[in-house]
Amino acid sequence: MCGIVGYTGNRKVIPVLLEGLRRLEYRGYDSAGLVYQYQDALVKFRAAGKLVHLEQTVDEHIGEEAYTGLGHTRWATHGAPTQDNAHPHSDCTGELVVVHNGIIENYGKLKQGLVADGHRFSSETDTEVLAHLIEKYLKDDLVTAVRKALARVEGSYALGVMWLKDPGRLVAARNQSPLVMGVDTDACYLASDIPALLPYTKKVIFLDDHELAVLEKGVYTIMGVESGQEISKEIKTIHWNAAMAEKAGYKHFMLKEIYEQPQAILNTVSGRIIPDTGKIDLPEIGLSDEDINKIERIALVACGTSWHAALVAKYWIEKWAGIPVDVDIASEFRYRRLLLHNRVLTVSISQSGETADTLAGIRLAASLGSRVVTICNVVGSTMTREADGVIYTHAGPEIGVASTKAFTSQLSALFLFTLYLGQVRQTIEQDMLKELGTALIDVAALIDTTLPVMQEQIREMIEEYYDAKDFLFIGRGLNFPIALEGALKLKEISYIHAEGYAAGELKHGPIALIDKDMPVMALVPQDSVYQKTISNVEEIRARQGRLLLIGTLGDEHLIKLTDDVLYLPRVHEELNPLLYTIPAQLLSYEIANRRGCDVDQPRNLAKSVTVE
Repeated sequence: MCGIVGYTGNRKVIPVLLEGLRRLEYRGYDSAGLVYQYQDALVKFRAAGKLVHLEQTVDEHIGEEAYTGLGHTRWATHGAPTQDNAHPHSDCTGELVVVHNGIIENYGKLKQGLVADGHRFSSETDTEVLAHLIEKYLKDDLVTAVRKALARVEGSYALGVMWLKDPGRLVAARNQSPLVMGVDTDACYLASDIPALLPYTKKVIFLDDHELAVLEKGVYTIMGVESGQEISKEIKTIHWNAAMAEKAGYKHFMLKEIYEQPQAILNTVSGRIIPDTGKIDLPEIGLSDEDINKIERIALVACGTSWHAALVAKYWIEKWAGIPVDVDIASEFRYRRLLLHNRVLTVSISQSGETADTLAGIRLAASLGSRVVTICNVVGSTMTREADGVIYTHAGPEIGVASTKAFTSQLSALFLFTLYLGQVRQTIEQDMLKELGTALIDVAALIDTTLPVMQEQIREMIEEYYDAKDFLFIGRGLNFPIALEGALKLKEISYIHAEGYAAGELKHGPIALIDKDMPVMALVPQDSVYQKTISNVEEIRARQGRLLLIGTLGDEHLIKLTDDVLYLPRVHEELNPLLYTIPAQLLSYEIANRRGCDVDQPRNLAKSVTVE
């Protein structure tokens, strides 16, 4: 988690750092801080809480003639979210400062040794150890000191370092935490994520693990942390623009991103479905037809919302490609005996491509001989670089912590992947391939036209539900994972306890929770398991549960069961998960908004989970 910003160039540094931190606050908002060199001193400001508190603190200094600095927004791991624990952290002299994202696993042992050497600590963080460890080795060469310090560090880090006696220069390094440089003719930038760079440059360099960068005004050097050997890196051009990371008139990023889903779906499928034939083209998948025909099993590995996308994909792949599929939560995947080999394909799913648990999982899978394909939204992220092949979800930057457009884009990419497998393995007839591909394109247009109506109807409905203490979501078949996703969204942003269940599981225990105070959102499209789901709804109704039904336009039976029915247009049954996700997202959004919750920055959460 955590957001890092760095700058050295001709601009006044404080506005650059604050703008970058605003764009990275989704990565952490327990506290924030910045440091810059002004005349013959390092000036440091830190504040607990959200970024606004730091902005108020530095407001009177914003025009100072300072041109090199670092900023940080924190998501706490070691130590409470206090001003003392906020970054940047200094060494004993106050002349060296560090900002850090990650976890130093052996910080306790390192700290013990440093204290014995006379170093004085002022925080509870693992990060402060880095400042003192660099100080221990620092004589007249900051780069050498950083390299020597990192040689003793165990764990993950993305860090920026400044030293008063080396003005105009930043040193950065990365291991298992994302770090990207922005380059320009007269400046260099540093950030944890691309949005912080977009107002200034679209030319970026992604640092890899065990790489160190030295940034000066328009000049940079990259080298190996261990070897010290210079490395040549490709400059990539980012095609997002700064406006894509702004709210564009919406009250919250989450709502904006809900409304961006039709375009995100189309962007993901564009150029990959050949209209005339329905053929699927995935040129970056990194697998030959021979490789695909040899697949005996697929392991889908993901966390949170991405795991729910993987659960939907299991239904699709087993039905249309005839390949057995395992779905694993990434944080559990590598802590059991994995039966992986070169005929098992591992597919990771991650919005950021930096999710620590998922990244560790695919590394283990690769070490066991499994080929790896990743489905990811961020070009050049660690996961995409380490995988054998990639399917990019072209959703653009997602700022809201609760994932929305990334989820539907992942579903779209996974459906394309399913069709591609069926095409290569010849388990899908050409006519059906074309029908399914067309249905995927069509669902984007349907979502676009129905979104405003859905939002208005749900906004009216939630007056009966927004003050609930508990909530159940149910679905069957392809819609069971959507019930899980709906429950996750509600608990994430409204803090209402919510659970998702397969509708048929109610009678095996959860039905004991049903009473007149228990709201239940049931997904009941007219699909192959419709009658079964209706039976489960009747069981809830018989026990006076408060029903909110989402079903197919024209299904008059639903209105006989409850007054709260939201009708959606009929789509191909296989694409119901994309359509039925939308009202679940809107329900969560409207309830959280009605309750006055911080929708974009829910408590205890951050956008990218880059620590285990």
